[in-house]
Amino acid sequence: MSENQKHQNGEVKQEKAESNHGGSNNGGSQETTRQDSIERIMLRKQKVYQLPRNQKLTKLSMYSSCQANECRCSGWKTPEENRHKDVEVDYCPDFAEECRNPNCKHSLETHIQHLGDITEEQMNELLGAIVDVENLYMSMLRESDTDTKKVYAYLFRLLRQCILTRTQAVIRGPLGDPPFEQPSISKAVTNFVLHKYGHLHQSELDSMTDVAKTFLHCLNHWNFEAPSARQDLVNQEDVSNYKINYTRWLVFCHVPAFCSSLRHFETSIVFGRTLLKAVYQYVYQQLLMRCKIERDRMPPEKRIMLTQLPKFLEALKQEVVNEDSPIWSPNFKPAASLLLHKTKRAHEGSSMAGGTGKKLGDAKRYKKESDCEDLPDEVVARALKRINDSNYSSRAEVVFPPNAPRDEAAKAEENRREIEFHVVGNSLTKPVTKQSMLWLLGLHSVFAHQLPGMPREYISQLVFDPKHKTLALIKEGRPIGGICFRTFVSQGFTEIVFCAVTSSEQVKGYGTHLMNHLKDYSTQRGIKHFLTYADEFAIGYFKKQGFSKDIKVARHVYAGFIKEYEGATLMHCELHPSLIYTQFSSVIRKQKEIVKELITQRQQEVQKVHPGLTCFKEGVRSIPIESIPGLREVGWRPTFRAQRTARPLEESADPDKLANSLSGVLLAVRQHTAAWPFLKPVNQAEVPDYYDHIKYPMDLKTMTERLKNKYYVTRRLFMADMARIFTNCRLYNSPETEYYRCANTLERYFQTKMKEIGLWDK
Repeated sequence: MSENQKHQNGEVKQEKAESNHGGSNNGGSQETTRQDSIERIMLRKQKVYQLPRNQKLTKLSMYSSCQANECRCSGWKTPEENRHKDVEVDYCPDFAEECRNPNCKHSLETHIQHLGDITEEQMNELLGAIVDVENLYMSMLRESDTDTKKVYAYLFRLLRQCILTRTQAVIRGPLGDPPFEQPSISKAVTNFVLHKYGHLHQSELDSMTDVAKTFLHCLNHWNFEAPSARQDLVNQEDVSNYKINYTRWLVFCHVPAFCSSLRHFETSIVFGRTLLKAVYQYVYQQLLMRCKIERDRMPPEKRIMLTQLPKFLEALKQEVVNEDSPIWSPNFKPAASLLLHKTKRAHEGSSMAGGTGKKLGDAKRYKKESDCEDLPDEVVARALKRINDSNYSSRAEVVFPPNAPRDEAAKAEENRREIEFHVVGNSLTKPVTKQSMLWLLGLHSVFAHQLPGMPREYISQLVFDPKHKTLALIKEGRPIGGICFRTFVSQGFTEIVFCAVTSSEQVKGYGTHLMNHLKDYSTQRGIKHFLTYADEFAIGYFKKQGFSKDIKVARHVYAGFIKEYEGATLMHCELHPSLIYTQFSSVIRKQKEIVKELITQRQQEVQKVHPGLTCFKEGVRSIPIESIPGLREVGWRPTFRAQRTARPLEESADPDKLANSLSGVLLAVRQHTAAWPFLKPVNQAEVPDYYDHIKYPMDLKTMTERLKNKYYVTRRLFMADMARIFTNCRLYNSPETEYYRCANTLERYFQTKMKEIGLWDK
């Protein structure tokens, strides 16, 4: 890499200079610095992606091996007279120019001839890796800590080799693969919230959940100290463990946050107690200090969270230090008080059911006898009342919901009137308010900053065009995002031109909520289709908003109306007029909660636990579905089938008559002289190893109890249990024993009795 190349990238590599591993920078400003650094790197990558193909090839040639035979040149060297020129800005050499490496002197074309068939996507991927390599190189030069410098050097060489070989970067070696310890920090903090605060009222529990999320967020963006700076580590084993975890953190968490060529992992997901215990005291002190500094500058609702953070940190500290803390157990279960709360809610549900004048037993009979598939209205109403109860919550999902809607936080801010949505536009025929014009100017600035590939003149032309309107997202009186669009009423579709949210407000769900507002705005005006051209960076966003590359609008409807962009992909979204998109995720979640509550209610109605089927262990190939114990009780109804006339005592004919017949057989077997070894379960005290060999024991006493409980709804279940008695006996005892002979004798007698009543067909 030339000195000019090293210096030209200095601005985008300030993250290490601004956020070193010292403790003084660990705080709110650190996250801003990290975010700014990532944004600068992304902007540079986008700039590189937009270069002409020849300049891209020139950039790649500097990191490509010479293709001439026996030449060992690892990259094309810029001529001396052009060292001051930047290939990313104003320099594109002729492909016939020779490499200035004295051991090479081959042309530029020789260095890139293997890239002739490379696609634009593959080329951009390699260029992104080159930007990452240059960032790593500058970070390595600035880093003063020896251990950290070695890690940067290792990753630099790894990515450099991956560019040469055009392969994906894979980190292998003694560091191991994430996750490194179970349970993870995130799981342990989730357990801690349930363990410590699970008994609180829902609003208080939500508050502590927000505190836990804040703590994990800080931990995921924390810059840990290098081992050489940790003077408090006096034990050699602690020093060694911290050095290993620090290296893992650098390789898998910290550096990949800036180098997208490496796979990124969250610190709280891949690390466990060992790392948290090593860094907790320092993180604890810094966060408390930050709370005091930031408290007065935060909005009231955030200030409440900061007030609770010290208490949370102190309580968590005890669990981190305590070797026997339950939150680190892989088999952690909520406290008994939480289970009592759930039991109480179940009793409340039962009492509500009794208040309707209908017993649960009546409801069960109704389910069994009714031919209607729909649930009674009162059942659904009861479930809806339950989930709207302020005391109702699914505590297992209350901490860090696994599938929270992307726009949930944005909707909450809108309800608190912290953000507003307005459709604004210019006009040549009607006066435009000063506020609308100021918002349009602010939106122009947002679009110009977030879409650097678009000329400012072009953005101005469309934003201030009277035919275009912009849905503006307003926060604290200024626009922080928006969607510029044009509606073609005669054609029945809306073209989305620009969509952006300012970088400091991204990843908060604003983009999704903006699109949902625009969908509602359009359906209210009879527009059912969205069309847009998306570049490679926006395709993922539009897919999440319901857009597809499958265009369901005929080409003649939009051809000639919308602007076509080279290198972009046309995407389409079909709107449903009956949906309210800003409420869609809430409605779906409510429906899910209703279904889960209905399932819970149904489970409470069916309390009886039936023993599992073990007849298949004895060679029974199949049994009728309706013979499964308890199936009829939960509302299952068999489909009609023809009755078999060969066996009048089959289960489908007369269950009571079948039970009486089986009772007679069982009584005769129990009274037989050879039945004495099988009358009751084997006593483990007398035969200690019996149950080590026999996994499915059976005896005549157990069969008698099962018969009384109406377990034997088919003859095959009865025959299977009887066969198990004889099989177990032969398995445990040798053929010359008395027990073995009794089993043979009693089995023949049993078969004879079954044949006498017409239930034996073997």
